[in-house]
Amino acid sequence: MRTITALKAQKRPRGRVNVFLNGAFAFSLGAEVVEEVGLGVGQALSLSQIEELTGSDLFRRCHQIALHYLSYRPRSQWEVRQRLRRHGFEDEIVDGVLSKLRQQGQVDDTAFAQIWRRDREAFSPRGRRLLEFELRRRGVAAEIVDEVTSGLDDDASAYQAAQRKLGTWAKLDYQGFRRRMVAYLQRRGFDYGAINRTVARLWQEREVDPAAHH
Repeated sequence: MRTITALKAQKRPRGRVNVFLNGAFAFSLGAEVVEEVGLGVGQALSLSQIEELTGSDLFRRCHQIALHYLSYRPRSQWEVRQRLRRHGFEDEIVDGVLSKLRQQGQVDDTAFAQIWRRDREAFSPRGRRLLEFELRRRGVAAEIVDEVTSGLDDDASAYQAAQRKLGTWAKLDYQGFRRRMVAYLQRRGFDYGAINRTVARLWQEREVDPAAHH
């Protein structure tokens, strides 16, 4: 058994408490852990109690970092895991935190992929192939990617994406318009079939109503 001889608040980072056992610094804990378990000077701790306290503190810190990371935007499980690993947490702790996050509904790869698709469709349309690549690169399982991207209409998405450039290239001749539009849609992951159909549709609409493309 070891006895707590002092509890001293850290100046930096704030919210941490240094625990001294038998007159020497032993470890630090979050202030909320100290308060929750009611640690006090004179209290005796066994080795198993010390391990439990430091393990609980490590889990809390890992969980807090994950929540902070998730506060900016939804993330895939893989993204959260990579961030926590970069902070130096072992896989055992990370696995436990991810399990808790899933239970809390904070991490859900299907929901993440659906949000990613909706955001792309609304703000930056791209081809199904590129969308699938983006989701796989973020560690989303293949079956989820297939489920979420099924039913995507590349022709509709390409047409929507192209609308953003019509005003910019309104005065170009057909060859210049086609060259710019093909390159633009290729960068967004559309295949040649969808691109050719989109360019043909846009040029036909322009011929019918030139004013609509200015």
